[in-house]
Amino acid sequence: MTASNVLEESLDEEKDPFLVALGERLRALRSRRGFTRKALAKLANVSERHLANVESGVGNATIQFLRQLTTVLNCTLAEMIGDETATSPEWLMIREILRGRSDDELAKARSTLAGVFDAPTSETARRQRVALIGLRGAGKSSLGRMLADHWMVPFVELSRHTETLAGCSIAEIHALYGPSAYRRYEYRALEDIIQRFPRAVIATPGGIVSDPATFNLLLSHCYTVWLKASPKDHMERVLAQGDTRPMSGNREAMEDLKSILESRAAFYSKADQTFSTSEMTQETAFFGLMDQLREAVQLQY
Repeated sequence: MTASNVLEESLDEEKDPFLVALGERLRALRSRRGFTRKALAKLANVSERHLANVESGVGNATIQFLRQLTTVLNCTLAEMIGDETATSPEWLMIREILRGRSDDELAKARSTLAGVFDAPTSETARRQRVALIGLRGAGKSSLGRMLADHWMVPFVELSRHTETLAGCSIAEIHALYGPSAYRRYEYRALEDIIQRFPRAVIATPGGIVSDPATFNLLLSHCYTVWLKASPKDHMERVLAQGDTRPMSGNREAMEDLKSILESRAAFYSKADQTFSTSEMTQETAFFGLMDQLREAVQLQY
């Protein structure tokens, strides 16, 4: 063993377990929201180097530093530094009921709670709105339009509807008002779509799963399909559309993409169905998706 390896192991042993756990939570939150380290540092106005140290478990972050990050990452300080479900007796009691439950049991509990607190939607009504989720490049817009044309129902892009509601572009919403305002506009836009379109095909932004309130609203009122593809296909399709931003100034674009996909997969998998478009032509993917949805949705005449 070299001297450098010995030093590295020694440093690992000296890491504070709390700081290590904090770094892990921060990395997970960042990946789930789809931010690179550089982008998060810029939006939160913090040092990228210090952010890297905190994520590695060797940086001792100040409260102000963490507050700046939580604003961008749409989470509470309690969620970042510890267990949010220890904030009240009711939270503690609910947590104990749910502790150790399987994913299926937790999904049932979430659905039951949504039924208690949200306006109820019949299963028939829910299956008349098909919402496509997944990362950019999976085919949500192209396949969504084809499905809507085939079923003769409106095709709605949530991003465009959000821009209409806000009166400016997505980039301008972020620049002028910040991520929190964008999330509010997106939630209101989805509410408006649900109220205005009892039958529709909806294409959603890849990051919709990053906001639990908006994603819960989507799951409760729409029949959701996760269009998935390999990271390579995602990247190639975005570049083929003429958008070079994923590669611009970022040598680790593919690794970032894989990290985002991995961190969101558990949320995307909450969809009613999953359909892979990898290594498929658009026409093949359309007919395959149509066949898979034939018995599930209520849009066919």
